[in-house]
Amino acid sequence: MRIAVLPHAFSPEADIARFCHRRGADAGALATFVGYCRAQSGGADVTQLELQHYPGFTEAEVRRLAEAVAGRHDLIDLLVVHRVGVIPAGEPIVLVAALSAHRAAAFKAVEELMDYLKTDAPIWKRESGPAGARWIEPTERDRARRASHGETE
Repeated sequence: MRIAVLPHAFSPEADIARFCHRRGADAGALATFVGYCRAQSGGADVTQLELQHYPGFTEAEVRRLAEAVAGRHDLIDLLVVHRVGVIPAGEPIVLVAALSAHRAAAFKAVEELMDYLKTDAPIWKRESGPAGARWIEPTERDRARRASHGETE
């Protein structure tokens, strides 16, 4: 399992290629999700997203969430790359990839982990654009999706 919280840009394609290179013969499925900084949100233009975190604590909590998800699904490997700092519109924010013997486990693990990252990871988000800046909080829909997976411990 690889967990990376990065203060710089990353290449999802390169990270996925490296992740798959180590997959082994038992891997029958790869599921991935890449989240990008949108240029519009809530009807307003967005020029950048700033993600703040507590170094050390954030990585440990993301690892705890990833291990909990991996423990509930029959995964061969799991990858999480999450960017922090200032992210211009159009650039990748997060990559989650899961390898498993079968597709259902890989799909479920990626979806579940993204729901936990959206609501539980100690990362604070602020969008900025021509109209100003605003803090972004998980929505009720985000919380409902997360609750459908149960607790992470």
